Formats: sequence, structure tokens, C-alpha cells
Amino acid sequence: MRIIIFLLFLSSTAFQAQNYQFSEDINIACTPVISQGRTGTCWSFSTSSFLESEIIRLKGKPIDLSEMYTVRQIYPEKAENYIMRQGKAQFSQGGLAHDVLHSVSKYGLVPQSVFNGLDTNETEHNHTEMIAVLNAMLDRYIDNPAKELSPKWKMAVSGVLDAYLGTKVKEFEYDGTTYTPMSFLEMTGITPNDYVSVTSFKKAPFYSTFILNIPDNFSNGSFYNVPLEDLVTVTDNALENGFSVELDVDVSEVTFSSKHGVAVIPNSNDDNKAILTEIKPEKQITQDYRQQEFENYNTTDDHLMHIVGTLKDQKGNTYYKVKNSWGTDANRNANGGYIYMSKAYFKLKAISVTLHKDALPKAVANKLNM
Repeated sequence: MRIIIFLLFLSSTAFQAQNYQFSEDINIACTPVISQGRTGTCWSFSTSSFLESEIIRLKGKPIDLSEMYTVRQIYPEKAENYIMRQGKAQFSQGGLAHDVLHSVSKYGLVPQSVFNGLDTNETEHNHTEMIAVLNAMLDRYIDNPAKELSPKWKMAVSGVLDAYLGTKVKEFEYDGTTYTPMSFLEMTGITPNDYVSVTSFKKAPFYSTFILNIPDNFSNGSFYNVPLEDLVTVTDNALENGFSVELDVDVSEVTFSSKHGVAVIPNSNDDNKAILTEIKPEKQITQDYRQQEFENYNTTDDHLMHIVGTLKDQKGNTYYKVKNSWGTDANRNANGGYIYMSKAYFKLKAISVTLHKDALPKAVANKLNM
């Protein structure tokens, strides 16, 4: 009898624990997980990954794009914004998906093999020193004792970027063909104007556009605004139809864990630790609660990643398969560097998504006059 009772106890305990067991549902082709190193350039890594999946979708072949080529193009524009606003703006390593698309439209694309942004002996990106030098330089130009801005500041910024990242690319060979960055872009099939960014906040009327006031939106990019349920529908529709999705999201929650490979929102804070390994009830996220958490700074613009599919746990709950850019070290990153993000986490913490306009559901596209 004691043995039977003990077995029943073990069975009951196992049932209550409900450790995660995931099965893939949708899996969209993407390039391998890599690391952004000690940089704040997730915006370029994630959006480049997104464009790599788009090239696979459009052309049927993987191309490893240079993240640092885009970073090299955007820094002078960040610097000009900071200089002309006399230091009353943010100058940092951050950016957004539309900054990559802007760079692609204006400066084209190059492969990683042509521009890797590393010195010969370097194996990992580290922009700590570079950003400190640039910040000090720009502040000195703004605070110039001569009280007159030197026209040489652009040359100085370019020189620093050349030293740390590499000189600009004009022409290169790839697979036996000579390209410029713009002709390489044409070969990939990417049309930057075909991509849209969608968000969900009560700051502006739904089904309109507005400039989202977050620190990394230095370029004042516009976003389409839709109700929260439509934001989920837009994302799901894209994935169901073979389109991956770029994601801007808050990762500051203790229940976002790359070590455990999950991002979840427990209904009770008492479950903050347990929910990283066990299925626990999650909070119901409303539009009002989402807005409240954004306005009180509990939800901030932290990190950009790339949604490449969906999974289900053993109870049928759906999670987004999110490709991160923090590497694949198993001690720090579970699931080979992917995060399994619950719908509740997405609803509360997603700042915006970027996707091909053809991935929008027709009903939403019509309301957006697209």
C-alpha cells in the first residue's frame, strides 16, 4: 500500500509541475544564430536576419548579410542628428528596424564576407571604446570654445568609423560576379519600401500612422497603429503564410530568460521563478494594461529579435519561436539561441513588428488604406 501511495504522489507531483515540452508548429527558414557581441546593434543583427529570411523566401537561397555595413552607414546620420540638435538628442548604439531598411534603400547591401566590421585579430564585436570616442568627439564639437561648428566634424566621425569598422565598400566580388552595394541589393530581390512597421498604443487613433516616442527612434520613423488583437493577428497571419517577422520588444522582465529559453508573464509574481521551467497560469493582457505598463516605463524599448515560427507546449498553448542574437553558448542561451515567447508576453511587451506588406491580413490592410 505504501508503494502505491508513493507512486500516486510522484504521479500527482509530476502532473502538477508540468515542465515545458515544446513541439514545433511553424518553422520558417532562417540563417544560423550568431552573436552581436558587446554591442548595442541588435537592431541591425535582427533586421539583417529578417532580410536573410526574406531573401530565402524570394530567391530560395541563404545569403549571410553584413550587419556592420549597415551600422557603418547609420552612425553618420545619428551623429548629424545629435550635432544639429546641439546634443539635445540621443546618440547611442541603438536603432530600429526602419533604420536598416532606410540604409538598405540608400546604401544597398553587402555580404558578410565583404564587410565584417572586425580587425584581423578580432573574433567578437565590441563597440565600447568606439562609442565612447564618438560621444566625446561630438560633445566637444558641440561645446567648441570657438563657438562655431567646424565643418570637419563629418570627416572626423568618418575617420573613427573607418578605424573601428572599416572603410566604405564601393565594389566587390561575390560568387564570381562583380557588384556594387546597390546592384547586390537588386540581386537579392529586397524592395525596402515593401516593408511596414506596426504597433499598438492608444497614443494615436487606430488604423492611422504616428511617430512612436521611444529613445531609439532617433530617425522619427512612423508606425501603423492597430488594436492589440490586430497586432497579434498581423503576426500570426504572416507566420501562417510563410513570412517571418521582425520584433522590437522589452526584455527587462525577470521572466524573460535566455538561459531557460522562455519569455512568459505569470499571473502571479510568486511564480516568477517557477514559470521559467514549468507551465503556470499567465496574465490576461488588455489594451489598457499594455498602455499603462508602457507609460510607467515598465515596458521599454530594449531589444530587437526575429520571429521565425511558432511552437506549442503539451497543453496546447502557443509560443513564438524568436531568433536572438546573443550567440549559442548553452550555459547562457537555451534552445540553440532561440527564445520561446508566450502570447501573453508578446501582447504586453512587444513594442512593434516589421514585416512585408503582403503579410498583412486583407481586412487590416484595407483599414490601413494599403
